[in-house]
Amino acid sequence: MTFEKKAVHFGGGNIGRGFVAEFLHNSGYEVVFVDVMDSIINALQSTPKYTVTEIGEDGERQFTIDHYRAINSKYELDKVVQEIATADVVTCAVGPNILKFIAEPVAKAIEARTLDYPLSVIACENAINATTTWRGFIEKYIEDKLNKDTLKDIEKRARYANSAIDRIVPHQDEGAGLNVKIEKFFEWCVERKPFENGGNKPVIKGVHYVDDLEPYIERKLFTVNTSHATAAYYGYNRGVPYIHEVMHTKELHDIVRDAVKETAHLIVNKHGITVQEQDEYVETIVDRISNPALKDKVERVGRAPLRKLSRKERFIGPAAQLAERGEKVDALLGAVEMALRFQNVEGDDESFELAKLLKENSAEDATTKITGLESSHPLYSRVVPIVKKVQGGSS
Repeated sequence: MTFEKKAVHFGGGNIGRGFVAEFLHNSGYEVVFVDVMDSIINALQSTPKYTVTEIGEDGERQFTIDHYRAINSKYELDKVVQEIATADVVTCAVGPNILKFIAEPVAKAIEARTLDYPLSVIACENAINATTTWRGFIEKYIEDKLNKDTLKDIEKRARYANSAIDRIVPHQDEGAGLNVKIEKFFEWCVERKPFENGGNKPVIKGVHYVDDLEPYIERKLFTVNTSHATAAYYGYNRGVPYIHEVMHTKELHDIVRDAVKETAHLIVNKHGITVQEQDEYVETIVDRISNPALKDKVERVGRAPLRKLSRKERFIGPAAQLAERGEKVDALLGAVEMALRFQNVEGDDESFELAKLLKENSAEDATTKITGLESSHPLYSRVVPIVKKVQGGSS
């Protein structure tokens, strides 16, 4: 395989190495990893290749990833800027809260860019319109600290496309090093429109370019992420250690299904997806998260509860839209309660912050701060009693 194209990727974690880099590598891109974690960057710099193992019901398949480089942006930011300025694509898988911290090098690279085609900017995060969020931070940096005139011809310098990614990366085997175990199923949808009129659309095998991304984002977030997190929080509160064990417990399996029945109702009615198509999608998702080969711990899937309870995320997002339509949200509210009980979990800072918020605020204030719901919203009055119940310690 020849590698004539270059992609810079922020985030050397499992999604970055096992999903994004695999696709870029298999499409002929040299991948330049950027991270601030010394251990990851040192390992990538000293290891010429690693293995991605895809796990499916039909067994395992392995791929070798090589022809990559790695830079620690903590020490060599100028080098990162130079790499992005001469790249075809820049991607990230760092977590939505980190986007503001990786805006500076992209902003500086866009200003320094001299190639006669624009840089493709694609965020690969579990969040709605993450690239738009990243763009906001990038262009604010240009406006505040660089040459504002760069923004006048921004379309010649950069094209920003939102994307929706779907692939489960389970808990990794101890001592795996850079090797990544990942599920076989994947979906990576990217907006087509930003690449029209000279946008130099990246050719990436496996990427599905679409005209309207919202149906794919919401279907994924409100089915995959809602079901996965519901299983995690119920499992954690019931003392069931693994997601597949939750899904093989009839009562909990039915609770998870009830939650995605509610979100399916929204997806079908809002996006015009047929009942049959959504039902088939739900069955695929239930099968995926029930796969014992993934052996996914409930604490791993449940981590970052504050983000998962936020306004546009997997619980409050669909529940708020359903409440506005006067539809049923009982199962989603049950999952919200379980998520609120995910407190003080070792290794998860947000779970400690959640406990602090619940302890130091009234039920009303805690509801607003955690969920972002306005007091006038029809869902707000349904959430406050749940918050009060959790604060009171009753089960």
